[in-house]
Parts: sequence; structure tokens; C-alpha cells
Amino acid sequence: MLARNGRMTHGLHMAIHPERMRSPHLIDSKLIDAIRILHGGPDRGYHGWSHPLALLKLHAEVIDRLHDPLAVEGAILLHDAIYEPRAADNESRSAALAAQMLKDAMPEASLARAVRLIEATARHEIPAGLPSDEAADMAMFLDMDLSILAAPEEIFDAYEAGVRHEYREIPEASFRAGRTRILQGFLARPSLYLSDWGRERFETAARHNLMRSIARLGQEAAS
Repeated sequence: MLARNGRMTHGLHMAIHPERMRSPHLIDSKLIDAIRILHGGPDRGYHGWSHPLALLKLHAEVIDRLHDPLAVEGAILLHDAIYEPRAADNESRSAALAAQMLKDAMPEASLARAVRLIEATARHEIPAGLPSDEAADMAMFLDMDLSILAAPEEIFDAYEAGVRHEYREIPEASFRAGRTRILQGFLARPSLYLSDWGRERFETAARHNLMRSIARLGQEAAS
């Protein structure tokens, strides 16, 4: 059922135990520890544990705006649980893993939403036909996922270096060309972000970083 403010509350007691009411997270800390382990390994650069941690901070900032904050937290924790840079099915495999790992951590309706949130990271688009409250949550979640584009320059540059590490097997010239196309594709969008919150919070800084990175890649290619 929905509470008066529109947020999903059905069965929330199943996932939030009294001893965790003071925790900043809605999901059990032991489960979070198990998820953290999945984000380790030398092959990960940007997509390590620091990424969901950054998103969890944003989640805490906007939790009162979310209709199903439990589903969004679950998606944050597991949307990159499986990450192989050259694989085309990371999102679907991460969603399937989330369905398994979170099945006892939240009600079925929230779990289904968490799975759809993770699946949406494949295209960073909101599929048609979603209820308005779920679409609103998805917009904010996807905006959180791209918040790194608006980070201060030194943090954004570290992100770019982390992405290069994850694709380190690709020759430099090929990587520069491919990365430039991706960043130009972002810039070509009418808006990088899907929610009013995301556009107000991130849009200007993100476009600045993207243009700066494209210019740097061009300079490197010319040298």
C-alpha cells in the first residue's frame, strides 16, 4: 500500500529491524558487507565500492523525495555488482543477482522495482508504461548514477582515469576515439539528467567536465 505521502510502506518492517533504525542504511549491514565484497578486484577502476558509497550519500540527501527509498537503495548497492567492461549483459546479470540477494531484504513490490531500476542503467532511459511514482524514482536514481560527471575537476579526472584502467587492454588511439564518441553523445542530449533535481544539481558542471575531457582527448590524439 501507499502512505499518504505516496511512499511505499507495505511490509517495510520486514526489511528494517528495530536495532537498525539508527542506521543510515535501510538494508541490513551484514548484507551490505557481502555486497561490498562483490565490488573488489584489480580489474575495477571507477566501478569499485566507492561508486555505490557516493550514490548512497545522495540517496540520504533525497530520501524524503523518493516513493520507494528501499528499492532505490537496493539498486544503488547492486547495479554494478557484476561489471566486466567488455560484456554487454552486466546490467541484466546484476539485476538477476539483486533479485536473489535482496529477496529477503524487502517486500516483493520493492524488489521488483529494484530490479527494474538496475535494468534501466543499460540505456539510462525510463521505459514507457511505468507508474508515475516509479518513473520519478527511476529518474532520480539514474541521475545519481551519472552524478560523477558533475564532480569537481580533480574527482572527475580520477573517474576518467578509473575508466581508462578498466579498458586498459584497448590501444590508446582506439580508446580515445571511442571515449570521445561516448562523451560527445552525452553532450548531444538536450539534457543529461532526467529529473528536475538532477538538472538543477548536476547539468552545468557535467557539461563543463565533458567538454574539458573531449578537448583533452583531442589534444592527446594530436600530440
